[in-house]
Amino acid sequence: MKIKGKIGTDDKLTELCVANGRITEWRDADSSQACNFGGEDLRIAPGLIDIQINGYDGVDFNDANTTTEQIVTATRSLWRAGVTAFCPTIITGSFDHIAKCVSNLVRAADESPEFARAMIGIHVEGPFISPEDGPRGAHPKQHARPPDWSEFQRWQDVARGRIRLITLSPEWPGAIGFIERAGAADVVVAIGHTAATPAQIADAARAGARLSTHLGNGSHAKIDRHPNYIWEQLANDDLWASFIVDGHHLPPSVVKCFLRSKGVARSILVSDAIAAAGKPAGRYRLGAVEVEVTSARRVCLPGTPYLAGSVLEMPEAVAKTAQYSDATLDDALRMASANPAELLGVCDEFGSIEIGRRADLILFRWDDENSTLDLAVTIINGEAVYTNQYRER
Repeated sequence: MKIKGKIGTDDKLTELCVANGRITEWRDADSSQACNFGGEDLRIAPGLIDIQINGYDGVDFNDANTTTEQIVTATRSLWRAGVTAFCPTIITGSFDHIAKCVSNLVRAADESPEFARAMIGIHVEGPFISPEDGPRGAHPKQHARPPDWSEFQRWQDVARGRIRLITLSPEWPGAIGFIERAGAADVVVAIGHTAATPAQIADAARAGARLSTHLGNGSHAKIDRHPNYIWEQLANDDLWASFIVDGHHLPPSVVKCFLRSKGVARSILVSDAIAAAGKPAGRYRLGAVEVEVTSARRVCLPGTPYLAGSVLEMPEAVAKTAQYSDATLDDALRMASANPAELLGVCDEFGSIEIGRRADLILFRWDDENSTLDLAVTIINGEAVYTNQYRER
Protein backbone atom coordinates (compact mmCIF):
# COMPACT_ATOMS: atom_id res chain seq x y z
CA MET A 1 0.00 0.00 0.00
CA LYS A 2 1.16 3.53 -0.80
CA ILE A 3 -0.12 6.47 1.24
CA LYS A 4 0.54 10.02 0.17
CA GLY A 5 0.19 13.22 2.18
CA LYS A 6 1.90 15.83 4.32
CA ILE A 7 3.13 14.67 7.72
CA GLY A 8 1.49 16.90 10.31
CA THR A 9 2.13 20.53 9.45
CA ASP A 10 5.09 19.81 7.18
CA ASP A 11 4.27 21.10 3.69
CA LYS A 12 6.48 18.54 1.96
CA LEU A 13 4.49 15.83 0.17
CA THR A 14 5.53 12.42 1.52
CA GLU A 15 4.83 8.85 0.50
CA LEU A 16 4.62 6.05 3.03
CA CYS A 17 4.94 2.46 1.87
CA VAL A 18 3.17 -0.17 3.96
CA ALA A 19 3.52 -3.95 3.87
CA ASN A 20 2.36 -6.62 6.31
CA GLY A 21 0.75 -3.98 8.47
CA ARG A 22 3.93 -1.95 9.03
CA ILE A 23 5.58 1.11 7.56
CA THR A 24 8.43 -0.08 5.34
CA GLU A 25 9.53 3.09 3.58
CA TRP A 26 9.22 6.87 3.91
CA ARG A 27 10.20 9.00 0.93
CA ASP A 28 9.49 12.19 -0.93
CA ALA A 29 6.37 11.76 -3.02
CA ASP A 30 5.90 12.33 -6.73
CA SER A 31 2.52 14.04 -7.11
CA SER A 32 2.09 12.47 -10.55
CA GLN A 33 2.34 8.91 -9.20
CA ALA A 34 -0.76 7.02 -8.10
CA CYS A 35 -1.29 5.93 -4.50
CA ASN A 36 -3.85 3.90 -2.60
CA PHE A 37 -4.81 6.68 -0.23
CA GLY A 38 -3.92 10.32 0.17
CA GLY A 39 -3.10 13.31 -1.93
CA GLU A 40 -1.76 16.82 -1.79
CA ASP A 41 -4.79 18.05 0.17
CA LEU A 42 -4.42 15.51 2.98
CA ARG A 43 -2.21 15.34 6.04
CA ILE A 44 -1.01 12.21 7.83
CA ALA A 45 -0.68 11.59 11.56
CA PRO A 46 -0.44 8.58 13.88
CA GLY A 47 -3.72 7.00 14.92
CA LEU A 48 -5.24 8.73 17.95
CA ILE A 49 -5.05 7.14 21.42
CA ASP A 50 -7.67 7.81 24.11
CA ILE A 51 -6.73 6.61 27.61
CA GLN A 52 -10.02 7.63 29.24
CA ILE A 53 -13.20 6.56 27.49
CA ASN A 54 -16.24 5.21 29.32
CA GLY A 55 -18.22 4.22 26.23
CA TYR A 56 -19.18 5.33 22.75
CA ASP A 57 -22.01 5.25 20.24
CA GLY A 58 -24.59 3.85 22.64
CA VAL A 59 -22.25 1.30 24.22
CA ASP A 60 -21.44 1.68 27.93
CA PHE A 61 -18.32 -0.09 29.18
CA ASN A 62 -19.73 0.48 32.69
CA ASP A 63 -22.83 -1.61 32.10
CA ALA A 64 -22.35 -5.09 33.56
CA ASN A 65 -24.59 -6.47 30.79
CA THR A 66 -22.57 -5.05 27.89
CA THR A 67 -21.82 -7.80 25.38
CA THR A 68 -18.76 -8.59 23.30
CA GLU A 69 -20.70 -7.64 20.19
CA GLN A 70 -21.45 -4.20 21.65
CA ILE A 71 -17.83 -3.63 22.70
CA VAL A 72 -16.64 -4.53 19.21
CA THR A 73 -19.27 -2.21 17.73
CA ALA A 74 -17.94 0.66 19.86
CA THR A 75 -14.39 -0.16 18.77
CA ARG A 76 -15.36 0.02 15.11
CA SER A 77 -17.36 3.20 15.67
CA LEU A 78 -14.28 4.82 17.19
CA TRP A 79 -12.53 4.38 13.85
CA ARG A 80 -14.79 7.18 12.60
CA ALA A 81 -13.09 9.40 15.17
CA GLY A 82 -9.59 8.27 14.21
CA VAL A 83 -9.10 6.36 17.48
CA THR A 84 -6.98 3.29 16.81
CA ALA A 85 -6.10 2.42 20.43
CA PHE A 86 -7.74 3.21 23.75
CA CYS A 87 -8.20 2.38 27.42
CA PRO A 88 -11.81 1.44 28.16
CA THR A 89 -12.53 3.09 31.48
CA ILE A 90 -14.49 1.65 34.40
CA ILE A 91 -15.63 4.12 37.05
CA THR A 92 -16.47 3.80 40.75
CA GLY A 93 -18.81 0.99 41.73
CA SER A 94 -19.10 -2.05 43.96
CA PHE A 95 -16.41 -4.70 43.85
CA ASP A 96 -18.67 -7.08 41.95
CA HIS A 97 -19.80 -4.46 39.46
CA ILE A 98 -16.26 -3.41 38.58
CA ALA A 99 -15.18 -7.05 38.36
CA LYS A 100 -18.02 -7.84 35.98
CA CYS A 101 -17.28 -4.86 33.73
CA VAL A 102 -13.58 -5.80 33.65
CA SER A 103 -14.54 -9.39 32.86
CA ASN A 104 -16.65 -8.18 29.93
CA LEU A 105 -13.64 -6.38 28.46
CA VAL A 106 -11.34 -9.38 28.87
CA ARG A 107 -13.89 -11.69 27.27
CA ALA A 108 -14.28 -9.28 24.36
CA ALA A 109 -10.50 -9.20 23.89
CA ASP A 110 -10.45 -13.01 23.84
CA GLU A 111 -13.20 -13.16 21.24
CA SER A 112 -12.30 -10.17 19.05
CA PRO A 113 -8.81 -9.60 17.60
CA GLU A 114 -9.93 -6.08 16.64
CA PHE A 115 -10.73 -5.13 20.22
CA ALA A 116 -7.74 -7.01 21.64
CA ARG A 117 -5.47 -4.95 19.44
CA ALA A 118 -7.21 -1.66 20.25
CA MET A 119 -7.28 -2.14 24.03
CA ILE A 120 -3.84 -1.05 25.20
CA GLY A 121 -4.96 -1.33 28.82
CA ILE A 122 -7.93 -0.94 31.11
CA HIS A 123 -8.33 2.29 33.09
CA VAL A 124 -10.04 1.92 36.47
CA GLU A 125 -11.12 5.43 37.52
CA GLY A 126 -11.99 4.98 41.18
CA PRO A 127 -13.41 3.70 43.43
CA PHE A 128 -10.58 4.94 45.68
CA ILE A 129 -11.55 8.60 45.31
CA SER A 130 -12.84 11.43 47.47
CA PRO A 131 -16.44 11.01 48.65
CA GLU A 132 -16.90 14.80 48.83
CA ASP A 133 -19.36 16.59 46.56
CA GLY A 134 -17.40 18.27 43.78
CA PRO A 135 -14.23 16.17 43.77
CA ARG A 136 -16.34 13.03 43.46
CA GLY A 137 -18.00 14.36 40.30
CA ALA A 138 -20.60 11.94 38.91
CA HIS A 139 -19.18 8.90 40.71
CA PRO A 140 -21.67 7.26 43.10
CA LYS A 141 -20.92 8.37 46.66
CA GLN A 142 -21.87 5.08 48.29
CA HIS A 143 -19.03 3.29 46.52
CA ALA A 144 -16.20 5.81 47.12
CA ARG A 145 -13.80 4.11 49.52
CA PRO A 146 -10.17 3.88 50.69
CA PRO A 147 -7.54 2.16 48.54
CA ASP A 148 -7.44 -1.59 49.08
CA TRP A 149 -4.57 -3.45 47.43
CA SER A 150 -6.19 -6.84 47.92
CA GLU A 151 -9.34 -5.63 46.19
CA PHE A 152 -7.35 -4.19 43.32
CA GLN A 153 -5.35 -7.41 42.93
CA ARG A 154 -8.58 -9.39 42.57
CA TRP A 155 -9.67 -7.07 39.74
CA GLN A 156 -6.25 -7.45 38.18
CA ASP A 157 -6.61 -11.22 38.37
CA VAL A 158 -9.94 -10.95 36.53
CA ALA A 159 -8.24 -8.65 34.01
CA ARG A 160 -5.27 -11.03 33.63
CA GLY A 161 -2.95 -8.13 34.29
CA ARG A 162 -4.52 -5.80 31.74
CA ILE A 163 -5.37 -2.95 34.13
CA ARG A 164 -2.68 -0.46 33.19
CA LEU A 165 -4.01 2.74 34.76
CA ILE A 166 -5.84 3.53 38.00
CA THR A 167 -7.09 6.92 39.15
CA LEU A 168 -7.27 7.49 42.91
CA SER A 169 -7.26 10.23 45.52
CA PRO A 170 -4.15 10.24 47.73
CA GLU A 171 -5.68 11.71 50.90
CA TRP A 172 -6.93 8.32 52.06
CA PRO A 173 -4.91 6.52 54.75
CA GLY A 174 -2.89 3.82 53.04
CA ALA A 175 -2.87 5.60 49.67
CA ILE A 176 0.89 6.07 49.58
CA GLY A 177 1.56 2.39 50.16
CA PHE A 178 -0.96 1.50 47.47
CA ILE A 179 0.75 3.85 44.99
CA GLU A 180 4.12 2.28 45.70
CA ARG A 181 2.75 -1.23 45.19
CA ALA A 182 0.97 -0.28 41.98
CA GLY A 183 4.11 1.29 40.55
CA ALA A 184 6.11 -1.82 41.37
CA ALA A 185 3.46 -3.85 39.51
CA ASP A 186 3.84 -1.64 36.40
CA VAL A 187 0.45 0.01 36.85
CA VAL A 188 0.34 3.76 36.17
CA VAL A 189 -1.22 5.63 39.09
CA ALA A 190 -3.09 8.85 38.38
CA ILE A 191 -4.31 11.43 40.89
CA GLY A 192 -7.90 12.45 40.33
CA HIS A 193 -11.26 13.19 41.93
CA THR A 194 -9.29 14.42 44.91
CA ALA A 195 -9.57 16.83 47.83
CA ALA A 196 -5.97 16.19 48.87
CA THR A 197 -3.77 18.81 50.46
CA PRO A 198 -0.72 20.08 48.57
CA ALA A 199 1.48 17.99 50.90
CA GLN A 200 -0.53 14.86 50.12
CA ILE A 201 -0.21 15.54 46.37
CA ALA A 202 3.55 15.91 46.75
CA ASP A 203 3.76 12.70 48.78
CA ALA A 204 1.80 10.83 46.09
CA ALA A 205 4.13 12.02 43.36
CA ARG A 206 7.19 11.00 45.39
CA ALA A 207 5.60 7.57 45.91
CA GLY A 208 5.30 7.12 42.14
CA ALA A 209 2.03 8.69 40.95
CA ARG A 210 2.65 9.76 37.36
CA LEU A 211 -0.49 11.42 36.01
CA SER A 212 -3.20 13.91 36.95
CA THR A 213 -6.53 12.68 35.55
CA HIS A 214 -8.53 15.40 33.73
CA LEU A 215 -6.75 18.13 35.68
CA GLY A 216 -9.00 21.04 36.60
CA ASN A 217 -12.07 18.82 36.79
CA GLY A 218 -13.37 16.49 39.48
CA SER A 219 -12.81 19.29 41.98
CA HIS A 220 -14.66 21.68 44.26
CA ALA A 221 -16.42 24.61 42.61
CA LYS A 222 -14.45 26.94 44.92
CA ILE A 223 -11.02 26.34 46.42
CA ASP A 224 -8.31 28.37 48.16
CA ARG A 225 -6.71 30.59 45.56
CA HIS A 226 -3.09 29.60 46.29
CA PRO A 227 -2.55 26.43 48.37
CA ASN A 228 -4.69 23.93 46.50
CA TYR A 229 -4.50 20.60 44.71
CA ILE A 230 -4.71 22.07 41.20
CA TRP A 231 -1.69 24.38 41.53
CA GLU A 232 0.26 21.62 43.25
CA GLN A 233 -0.31 19.19 40.38
CA LEU A 234 0.42 21.82 37.73
CA ALA A 235 3.73 22.69 39.36
CA ASN A 236 4.90 19.13 39.97
CA ASP A 237 7.34 18.20 37.22
CA ASP A 238 6.98 14.47 37.97
CA LEU A 239 3.30 14.48 37.04
CA TRP A 240 1.88 14.32 33.56
CA ALA A 241 -1.65 15.67 33.13
CA SER A 242 -4.62 14.78 30.97
CA PHE A 243 -7.13 17.37 29.81
CA ILE A 244 -10.68 17.30 28.45
CA VAL A 245 -10.67 20.08 25.85
CA ASP A 246 -14.32 20.26 24.81
CA GLY A 247 -15.18 23.86 25.70
CA HIS A 248 -17.20 22.72 28.73
CA HIS A 249 -14.73 21.14 31.13
CA LEU A 250 -12.11 23.90 30.84
CA PRO A 251 -12.48 27.45 29.47
CA PRO A 252 -10.09 28.34 26.64
CA SER A 253 -8.02 30.64 28.87
CA VAL A 254 -7.54 27.81 31.37
CA VAL A 255 -6.48 25.39 28.62
CA LYS A 256 -3.88 27.90 27.46
CA CYS A 257 -2.50 28.48 30.96
CA PHE A 258 -2.52 24.80 31.95
CA LEU A 259 -0.67 23.74 28.80
CA ARG A 260 1.88 26.51 29.23
CA SER A 261 2.48 25.34 32.79
CA LYS A 262 2.57 21.59 32.22
CA GLY A 263 4.21 21.74 28.79
CA VAL A 264 3.45 19.77 25.63
CA ALA A 265 5.77 16.91 26.61
CA ARG A 266 3.76 16.09 29.76
CA SER A 267 0.22 16.76 28.50
CA ILE A 268 -2.32 14.25 27.20
CA LEU A 269 -5.69 14.79 25.56
CA VAL A 270 -8.56 12.53 26.59
CA SER A 271 -12.23 12.48 25.72
CA ASP A 272 -13.77 11.07 28.93
CA ALA A 273 -16.56 10.15 26.50
CA ILE A 274 -19.61 8.21 27.62
CA ALA A 275 -22.05 6.03 25.68
CA ALA A 276 -23.87 9.17 24.53
CA ALA A 277 -20.89 10.22 22.37
CA GLY A 278 -21.99 10.07 18.75
CA LYS A 279 -25.65 10.29 19.81
CA PRO A 280 -28.21 13.15 19.93
CA ALA A 281 -29.08 15.20 23.02
CA GLY A 282 -31.14 13.40 25.67
CA ARG A 283 -30.94 11.23 28.79
CA TYR A 284 -28.39 8.42 28.95
CA ARG A 285 -26.68 6.25 31.53
CA LEU A 286 -23.12 5.99 32.76
CA GLY A 287 -23.23 2.70 34.59
CA ALA A 288 -25.95 3.12 37.21
CA VAL A 289 -25.94 6.93 36.94
CA GLU A 290 -28.41 8.83 34.78
CA VAL A 291 -26.88 11.74 32.86
CA GLU A 292 -28.18 14.37 30.50
CA VAL A 293 -26.69 15.57 27.22
CA THR A 294 -27.85 19.12 26.53
CA SER A 295 -28.36 20.72 23.13
CA ALA A 296 -24.99 22.44 23.68
CA ARG A 297 -23.39 18.96 23.96
CA ARG A 298 -22.69 19.38 27.67
CA VAL A 299 -23.01 16.22 29.78
CA CYS A 300 -24.17 16.69 33.38
CA LEU A 301 -26.07 15.10 36.23
CA PRO A 302 -29.68 16.19 35.66
CA GLY A 303 -30.62 19.19 37.76
CA THR A 304 -27.05 19.84 38.92
CA PRO A 305 -24.04 21.82 37.67
CA TYR A 306 -21.83 18.72 37.87
CA LEU A 307 -20.32 17.41 34.68
CA ALA A 308 -20.56 13.67 34.04
CA GLY A 309 -18.16 12.77 31.27
CA SER A 310 -18.43 14.16 27.77
CA VAL A 311 -19.49 13.51 24.21
CA LEU A 312 -16.15 14.82 22.95
CA GLU A 313 -14.41 13.07 20.06
CA MET A 314 -10.64 13.10 19.75
CA PRO A 315 -10.37 15.03 16.45
CA GLU A 316 -12.37 17.83 18.08
CA ALA A 317 -10.09 17.70 21.13
CA VAL A 318 -7.06 18.11 18.87
CA ALA A 319 -8.65 20.99 16.95
CA LYS A 320 -9.86 22.84 20.06
CA THR A 321 -6.47 22.49 21.72
CA ALA A 322 -4.83 24.22 18.76
CA GLN A 323 -7.60 26.83 18.76
CA TYR A 324 -7.53 27.61 22.49
CA SER A 325 -3.81 27.55 23.23
CA ASP A 326 -0.30 28.19 21.98
CA ALA A 327 -0.08 24.55 20.92
CA THR A 328 0.50 23.88 17.24
CA LEU A 329 -1.38 21.19 15.37
CA ASP A 330 1.69 18.97 15.69
CA ASP A 331 1.71 19.61 19.46
CA ALA A 332 -1.97 18.71 19.78
CA LEU A 333 -1.51 15.55 17.71
CA ARG A 334 1.41 14.54 19.93
CA MET A 335 -0.79 14.95 23.03
CA ALA A 336 -3.33 12.61 21.42
CA SER A 337 -0.95 9.92 20.19
CA ALA A 338 2.76 9.82 21.11
CA ASN A 339 2.32 11.08 24.68
CA PRO A 340 -0.30 8.57 25.85
CA ALA A 341 1.71 5.80 24.16
CA GLU A 342 4.81 6.88 26.07
CA LEU A 343 2.98 7.11 29.40
CA LEU A 344 1.66 3.56 29.05
CA GLY A 345 4.92 2.16 27.72
CA VAL A 346 3.63 1.18 24.28
CA CYS A 347 5.50 3.76 22.21
CA ASP A 348 7.50 1.02 20.45
CA GLU A 349 4.32 0.13 18.57
CA PHE A 350 1.87 3.02 18.82
CA GLY A 351 1.80 6.78 18.54
CA SER A 352 4.40 7.60 15.89
CA ILE A 353 5.18 7.35 12.19
CA GLU A 354 8.45 5.47 11.82
CA ILE A 355 9.83 2.71 9.63
CA GLY A 356 9.08 -0.63 11.21
CA ARG A 357 6.19 0.66 13.33
CA ARG A 358 2.57 -0.41 13.02
CA ALA A 359 0.78 1.39 10.21
CA ASP A 360 -1.89 2.93 12.45
CA LEU A 361 -2.58 6.23 10.74
CA ILE A 362 -5.16 8.91 10.09
CA LEU A 363 -5.46 11.05 6.98
CA PHE A 364 -7.26 14.35 7.37
CA ARG A 365 -7.82 17.86 6.07
CA TRP A 366 -6.79 20.71 8.32
CA ASP A 367 -8.27 24.20 8.11
CA ASP A 368 -5.68 26.31 9.90
CA GLU A 369 -7.74 29.50 9.80
CA ASN A 370 -10.74 27.94 11.53
CA SER A 371 -8.89 25.18 13.43
CA THR A 372 -11.03 22.36 12.10
CA LEU A 373 -9.93 18.79 11.47
CA ASP A 374 -11.88 16.77 8.90
CA LEU A 375 -11.03 13.09 9.15
CA ALA A 376 -10.80 11.36 5.77
CA VAL A 377 -9.28 7.90 6.38
CA THR A 378 -8.41 5.70 9.36
CA ILE A 379 -5.83 2.98 8.75
CA ILE A 380 -5.12 0.13 11.18
CA ASN A 381 -2.38 -2.42 10.58
CA GLY A 382 -2.05 -1.09 7.05
CA GLU A 383 -5.75 -1.59 6.29
CA ALA A 384 -8.19 1.25 5.67
CA VAL A 385 -10.98 0.61 8.18
CA TYR A 386 -12.84 3.89 7.70
CA THR A 387 -13.14 6.29 4.78
CA ASN A 388 -15.20 9.46 4.75
CA GLN A 389 -16.58 9.75 1.20
CA TYR A 390 -13.06 9.28 -0.03
CA ARG A 391 -11.98 7.60 -3.27
CA GLU A 392 -8.65 6.01 -3.92
CA ARG A 393 -6.60 7.80 -6.51
